[in-house]
Parts: sequence; C-alpha cells; structure tokens
Amino acid sequence: MKKKVRKQLKEDEFVHTIQKVIDFAKKRYRELIIGIVAVCIILLTVVVIKAIQRQSVKKESRILGQILETSTQLEESPEKVAELEQLAGDGKFSRVAYLKLASFWIEQGDTEKAKSSLAKITDKRKDLTYYQAQDMLGQIYIENKEFDKAIELYKEIEKENPEDYALDPILFRQAQAYEQKGELDVALELYKRIQDEFSQTFYGIDASQKVKELEEKK
Repeated sequence: MKKKVRKQLKEDEFVHTIQKVIDFAKKRYRELIIGIVAVCIILLTVVVIKAIQRQSVKKESRILGQILETSTQLEESPEKVAELEQLAGDGKFSRVAYLKLASFWIEQGDTEKAKSSLAKITDKRKDLTYYQAQDMLGQIYIENKEFDKAIELYKEIEKENPEDYALDPILFRQAQAYEQKGELDVALELYKRIQDEFSQTFYGIDASQKVKELEEKK
C-alpha cells in the first residue's frame, strides 16, 4: 500500500512539474521565441564569418602564389614588373612583392627604383620581411658608398637585436662599411667579434679571413 502511495506521489509530482514548465512556456512564449531567434542569428553569423575567413585565406594564398611565380619570371620576362607591382597592392603579402621587386631592380643596377620599392615596407610590422628589406637597403648604401647611412642603419638593427633576423650578417656588413670607409681598426674589432660570437656560421668564417687580411695590413 505504501509503495503505491509513494508511486502515486511521484507521478503527481512529475505531472505537476511538467505542468509548471508548460505554464512557464505559455507565459514566456514571446521571450523564448526571441531567445531562440537570437541564438540562431548568432550561430548563423559565426558560420558566415568562418566561411568569409576561409575564402579570404584562399584568396591570400592564391595571391602569394602569383607573387612568387611572377617574381621568378622577372629575369627572363622583365615586362612582368608591372604585373608584380599590380599584385603587390596593399594586401597582406604586398611586402613580399616589394621585396622581390627591390631584388630585381638591384640585379638590374637601378638602386633608386630598388630603394623606392623598399620604402613601401614600413616599420609598422618589424618582422622577417622588414629586416630583410632593411638589410637590402644597407647593402645599397654600401654599394653607393654611402657608408655613414649604412653604418647608422646597421647599428639600429643591432640595437633592436630582432628575434626574426640573425645578427651576424648585420655585424658583418657594418664591418664592411667601416672597412670601405677606411676605419680599419673599427672594422677589425667588429670582424673579431663576429669571429668569436659566430665562429660556426658562414659570416663567422668570412670574418676570420677578414681578420687575417686586416692584421696583415698593419
């Protein structure tokens, strides 16, 4: 008898709970519908954003591929410079395009156009491409015998000591600028530093040879 009573009480409690839920739903019907619609809108927005992002990544990847492909064709087809300039634009990979253009103009012996391309790679984002551009600009200064500008540029990079760019080529070219400027003692000290700190690198080996050459001149 007691079991039947307990069972009946549980059934009544369940029915009562269900009825409360139904009554609440009836009273809050409008709010519930608005909430469901809001959730659906949020989910739809997320789906749309994800789709746009995927399309954007595909587009950027395609543009990067075109930039790299066009840059490899410049030597045999110089007329593709205009195409590469158009691809550069102001997109995510524009800096890569301008770096490739600068490299092409250096090979053509037109350092002014090379500097113009490098100027498009600003310091808003100091990444690997930025420091490659700065290094390239420093080499142009050395080639044009603008040694003080080269030294100032390389000292600034040395001061920043970027994680994205090795320091040994920066120090080596700084030493080259001093050497060609005629300040052999300063150049020798830099070459010795490179020899000691980067002994196993390409520039460390070259620096060792430079140390021998400059010490023989004394």
